Amino acid sequence: MKAVLITLAALAGLGAVAGGSVVAFGLYNVSAQAGHLPAVGWVLHTTFRNSVSLRAPSMADAPDLDDPDLVALGAGHYATACLPCHAAPGQQRTATSTAMVPEPPHISEAIAHWEPNELHWIVENGAKMTGMPGWPARQRGDEVWAVVAYLEAIRETGPAPDTAALAEVTEPRAYCATCHENVAGPVPRLDLLPADYLEAQMRAYASGLRPSGIMEQAMSRVDGDDIAALAAEMAALRVRYDNPADPGTADETGRALAMQGTRDVPACTACHGPDRDAGPAPGRAGPAIRGQNAAYLAQQLDLWRDGIRTGSPLMEAAARDLTDAQIDALSRWFAQQAPAPDN
Repeated sequence: MKAVLITLAALAGLGAVAGGSVVAFGLYNVSAQAGHLPAVGWVLHTTFRNSVSLRAPSMADAPDLDDPDLVALGAGHYATACLPCHAAPGQQRTATSTAMVPEPPHISEAIAHWEPNELHWIVENGAKMTGMPGWPARQRGDEVWAVVAYLEAIRETGPAPDTAALAEVTEPRAYCATCHENVAGPVPRLDLLPADYLEAQMRAYASGLRPSGIMEQAMSRVDGDDIAALAAEMAALRVRYDNPADPGTADETGRALAMQGTRDVPACTACHGPDRDAGPAPGRAGPAIRGQNAAYLAQQLDLWRDGIRTGSPLMEAAARDLTDAQIDALSRWFAQQAPAPDN
């Protein structure tokens, strides 16, 4: 037994010396043109597939992936963040992307053998040593479902909408309008908010202070000196909105919640209306949200409650103990209120 242990120790030592020599003397060729050694590609791909399958989230947390607004939102992000490597349906990849090692697959091939929850994990986490990045904003896995919805749409019907055309939109206002003028649901109405408030939020997205992978990507296309002018243009948009037609129990339940304060937290309406004009109230941080899209309001309350969106101790305290049902009722009630008179 002693001889066996000595032999194993010697082999381990030799292996360590060999590995150290490869690192120290640069013996391994890292050239992308050389590619991987035989079987290395198979090992990496198999490891990747098994790792994704083990860690993919439950589909129980997925929204309606057939929602056309969610699909359109994902398409807008895909057009600038993903298309350069994976192309769009019916479009060829660039020579540069096909020269990468490993080669990023065409999007039609990339999604062919993955379930929606597995696609979510891949888009959110990326993959080491492949050039596939993780989602720009950590803890915003909720946004990733928009990209998954788009990928599921093209799996079934091809491009919808045409991401290749979206990728050609370079003027900031036109690019922002592809979502904020045409997409409702999870996208906020900017026409309800004053330009100075929008400018502050744009700068917060650009710096990562307000987390959003979609908005951080969008703001990376805007020069800092142009943000104020862009905010003014966005505040002037007249946009689609998506408020529930049938309030159900939201009318009374949401109203009671909105107007109910505590010793430590004032009523929602004290900061957010509906009994005041648009824009942040003097001494308060909250914008008027009457008439805002219900799905967007619910998303933001989720973020405040879960500690993902921070920066306002008042909002953090107000949302901390809300249930999913209360968030739904509050969001629908505010969405059903008429916008401020100047909107």
